[in-house]
Amino acid sequence: MKKCHLLLLPLLIFPFLLSAQEFKVITSVESIVPSGLGRSRIINALEDKDYKEFTSVQTEDDNTRNKADRGEIRVKNFEETKLLNFYNIGGIRFQNIAANDAVITSMINTMVSEGWELAFVTSAVESDGGKGDDNGIFITRYIFKR
Repeated sequence: MKKCHLLLLPLLIFPFLLSAQEFKVITSVESIVPSGLGRSRIINALEDKDYKEFTSVQTEDDNTRNKADRGEIRVKNFEETKLLNFYNIGGIRFQNIAANDAVITSMINTMVSEGWELAFVTSAVESDGGKGDDNGIFITRYIFKR
């Protein structure tokens, strides 16, 4: 009888292992514009979009274009959490970086407490491109799953 129960246990657990996963992307954008003139934020979309609505298929024989207006892609419902800029008038501000780390850690801890798991983190930078280019951002995408 015990062997029968042990054989049935994997059959009961297996459907839960196959359940669909949900992903969520939250992005932080931190300004690296000198003199603290930029804006730094954490952005969290509060609505879903179906990428298929904005996808076109192009083949050699046929160009099927999606007629979606770019405005339809925009998300109007999102959270915007303020962060501090990396620079101020005096140069790089390590206190600002530490403050941003604390806010981002709080966001991650909140997501984890809501049942999300931090699956991936990816980042990139667009920095000073030379003379006359004072723009730059450090962007990080936090990809959660549950």
